[in-house]
Amino acid sequence: MGTSSEGDRPWQSYNTVYTNAKAGMDGVDKEKVQRIVYEMSKGSKYFENEKRKEAFIKLKIESLRAQVDKLTDKDVSHFQMIANKKILELEASRDLSKVWLHTDMDAFYAAVETLENPSLRGKPMAVGGLSMISTANYEARKFGVRAAMPGFIACKLCPDLIFVPTNFEKYTFYSELARKVFRRYDPDFISTSLDEAYLNITEVCINREISSDEVACELRNAIFEETGLTCSTGVAPNLMLAKVCSDINKPNGQFILPNDRKAIMTFISSLPIRKIGGIGKVTENVLRDVLGIQTCEDILQNGAFLCALFSSCSSDFFLSVGLGLGRTDTPDIKMRKSISSERTFRATSDENFLFQKLADIAETLSNDMKEKCLSGRTLTLKLKTASFEVRTRAISLQKCIHSKEDILSCASRILKAELPLSLRLIGLRMSQFSDDKNSHVDPMQKSIVAFLSGGDANSSPTLPKKQVCLEVGDKLEDHDGLDFSEGQSKQDVELDFRVADDHTGDKNDDRFSLLCDSHCSVSRSIAENFKMNDSYLDESKPNKSVEPDELTYSVERLIEEVGLIWVDDYICSVCGIELPPNFIEERREHSDYHLAEMLQKEESSRGRAHLAQERFVRKVGHNREGTRKKQKCPPNEVKHIPIEAFFTKYKKNS
Repeated sequence: MGTSSEGDRPWQSYNTVYTNAKAGMDGVDKEKVQRIVYEMSKGSKYFENEKRKEAFIKLKIESLRAQVDKLTDKDVSHFQMIANKKILELEASRDLSKVWLHTDMDAFYAAVETLENPSLRGKPMAVGGLSMISTANYEARKFGVRAAMPGFIACKLCPDLIFVPTNFEKYTFYSELARKVFRRYDPDFISTSLDEAYLNITEVCINREISSDEVACELRNAIFEETGLTCSTGVAPNLMLAKVCSDINKPNGQFILPNDRKAIMTFISSLPIRKIGGIGKVTENVLRDVLGIQTCEDILQNGAFLCALFSSCSSDFFLSVGLGLGRTDTPDIKMRKSISSERTFRATSDENFLFQKLADIAETLSNDMKEKCLSGRTLTLKLKTASFEVRTRAISLQKCIHSKEDILSCASRILKAELPLSLRLIGLRMSQFSDDKNSHVDPMQKSIVAFLSGGDANSSPTLPKKQVCLEVGDKLEDHDGLDFSEGQSKQDVELDFRVADDHTGDKNDDRFSLLCDSHCSVSRSIAENFKMNDSYLDESKPNKSVEPDELTYSVERLIEEVGLIWVDDYICSVCGIELPPNFIEERREHSDYHLAEMLQKEESSRGRAHLAQERFVRKVGHNREGTRKKQKCPPNEVKHIPIEAFFTKYKKNS
């Protein structure tokens, strides 16, 4: 096929989620699949959203290229010294004493369905439907069909594709059978999903005096005997390499990487960077288009530029990848901070359908909470619109709940306030559990509104009349009945970052979509910096307008002053820390930290300005009126009104 301009083949520049790097897709014609995905997606809301993201990525690449061009030889030499120092420090931390095994079930959902229905064997099959595919068997992957692909596109790639609906009860049953086998080798194994796990087999190899190769083979046979399913395993000195190794001989295979530095460096040198967990399509494109990096060996050769362009945390990660370093210890078990459930479906504005879907999600969430003996006070509703914009709404209740009826009651009222709206995803998340030791909230403590109005702290939970939200281009505004309940000044107050509707024109920028996707929330500093006027306390009074310099914490300021987005959906653009999307609570706390830092600096500057102004006024007054004698308070006179007296006086005047 002759060369052609990009205009004749626009799909080549359309960076979809498609990749043929997944097991079983090595011989797939990637350009053909890209063309079909492009043609089937063109004109859709998803397509437009992807184009906006792509434009943002291109701007990022151009900016980084400009930074590279500005680097002098002296600069490069300086950053090379920094890179060399980092490499020496990282190399000194290399640990070759552990043996880690990563196991991954082969096309798990599809394999379970085939096991229960042998007539599907040898036929291209996908679990899911026309809207989205959860997984595809290896026969379907030969056509380019894969997980996270819309089913209608998969049908275009493979007309004979058979769809089987998902059945998570079935998959959970087989997953638990496999986990029983894992516990024989490592009682503290790390489960990352229903079909993947990391096992520390160091002690097994030592105590039984067998090789890691024998352990891997034995474990695979045991899983097959217990479940009737096959799995693939990878063995390496750390978790990162073990996961890479498990993908090499899929399906039903294993790969052993010796605990030897030379073997590791040889293995890693030709490994494509996309094979590394944490390097997605965006980071791959940035590293390739800016520095020409395609393999892990290229990373070390460009260490100076990586240190110059990226934060210390990001450059450390990249250099660790180039050296084949990864985590070798078992992560500490943390107390669960939230639990969630969500569903994706074809975009619709049918309210009956949406409320039925919400009821199903509430039931699933309730069952999961009961199973784990959890009750929570903060309920968050997540919505993804037909145009792929993400909105979140959170409400803190006056008591902990876990039943379907309570969850659905609160969630329904939140959703009702957002309608009419065309949605393609609904999710619910419960947090701030009753056994959360980090929570300093007293469930019996009244909200400030309830206290001032003489309300009962044990009264049934009610939603605020208006949700606190941040629109693109908007500022925080007064909201009647804003309920900072149960000591909320000491806890996170979630504010929604909502992308403006289409009528806002160029404000509907992908930067804000990325910010929404990161599930950022405004920290407690926002609550503590609110300048609440009388309308917050007395609903009989009309809302007062907010002065421009009172509440100016807009989304533009968060991006312009803090600059926080999650690059490639896992790297903080401010400090470079890497947090995967599934670390929801950690990412929220990290975003809170940066915003609180900004607000603290601003408050300090305001305080200094106010103090200077006060001194100026005093000086002018002194010059105009002459010297005054300082008035001293009588010895026993109180300088302030006690808080109880203040509220008593307030109630009398209301």
